[in-house]
Amino acid sequence: MTKPRTVKLCLKPLKPLPSGETDFRKLAAMTDEEICARSAGDPHVPEISWSEAGIEIVEPIVKTAVSIRLDSDVLAFFKDAGKGYQTRINQVLRSYMEYQQKKTG
Repeated sequence: MTKPRTVKLCLKPLKPLPSGETDFRKLAAMTDEEICARSAGDPHVPEISWSEAGIEIVEPIVKTAVSIRLDSDVLAFFKDAGKGYQTRINQVLRSYMEYQQKKTG
């Protein structure tokens, strides 16, 4: 069974908005035209040009559960860096794999 394709949209990073509270009820009651009119003169609302957005189709990578024996100090090193240690181990293995693939042609 194949997973559906994932579409990733990328824009230039946006500057963070100033801190404050949003009245989401009031915002939900507004029309799109009212929102556009109010945000037109606001210097904190970035201009978004969707024509410049990079669209990349990303195929999901299937993960497989395995049991692996690692040296305790190696495992401790990755765990000490915090949550996501299995992902970091996978990234290191992927980097090595890709390097070997490039090296062998």
